[in-house]
Amino acid sequence: MKILLPDSAHLDPQLPEGVTAVRYAHARPIPEEHADAEVLVVWNNPGDQLRDAAGRLKQLRWVQTLAAGPDAVLAAGFGPDVVVTSGRGLHDETVAEHTLALTLAAVRHLHVLLRAQAAHHWADEMRELQAAPATQGFYTLRDATVVIWGFGSIAAVLAPHLKALGAKVTGVARTAGTRAGFDVVTEADLPRLLPATDVLIGILPASESTTHALGAEVFDLLPEHAWVVNVGRGVTLDEDALLDALGDGRIGGAALDVFETEPLPESSGLWNEPNVIVTPHVAGGRPIGADALVSENLVAFQEGRSLRNVVQS
Repeated sequence: MKILLPDSAHLDPQLPEGVTAVRYAHARPIPEEHADAEVLVVWNNPGDQLRDAAGRLKQLRWVQTLAAGPDAVLAAGFGPDVVVTSGRGLHDETVAEHTLALTLAAVRHLHVLLRAQAAHHWADEMRELQAAPATQGFYTLRDATVVIWGFGSIAAVLAPHLKALGAKVTGVARTAGTRAGFDVVTEADLPRLLPATDVLIGILPASESTTHALGAEVFDLLPEHAWVVNVGRGVTLDEDALLDALGDGRIGGAALDVFETEPLPESSGLWNEPNVIVTPHVAGGRPIGADALVSENLVAFQEGRSLRNVVQS
């Protein structure tokens, strides 16, 4: 059995007997001599490369993406007999870390301070704003109310860090309950939660039901000082509605790592908003534990057992 490993990640999985690994250039078509592979591992592969692989690798039986979200692979057109497994769990620590950084940057107004630094301006006024009784709650996570919409494995890593800094954290998911020691409610509770929310963090996957979930109805319910942080998928955020809310002063700002069109077009109004922090989809970038996942799934695949992280089409 032949498995194709991308050159976009340093991979050295343990290979069961009878399995041969071949490295390939992730941004180029698979060489014809390797079109007989049964297993394809992908990471940061462009859409045209994935579509080419879907059309030419006739013996392919399984695609392992190292991305947490499998949407790019699902859109490539692999046949219904090809099993797709995701990299869910490989990015929990890094995305949680980046989300915490974005949240702290927003709450501590680092974007304002960096602009002051660039202008050689000693922003002494910031100390007064932080200390003012009417605004001090906007400058710290201490006693802040944070809502994480999309409470999965990333949120389970992130939430304890937020709690350690003094935030009160509530999760939102499809089913209510307790996860990782935190209360999780359903979307039906958002109208109750959002008016008292200081930071709304979106970690939603891309789907028909989540498209533009972070939209005008949500922004209208948030207090004027609230920030929106999005690290899930760009399609989950209605960027036009966000720009309207920012322009009208209905929310405090947004810290965004994902966008509906990437790279973010130069024409996007988000670039010019003073209270928007933009990072170029770098929250993940390092699939931790990829070797173990590929090795585990290879053994299960050879033995005809269920694979980990199978994506239901």
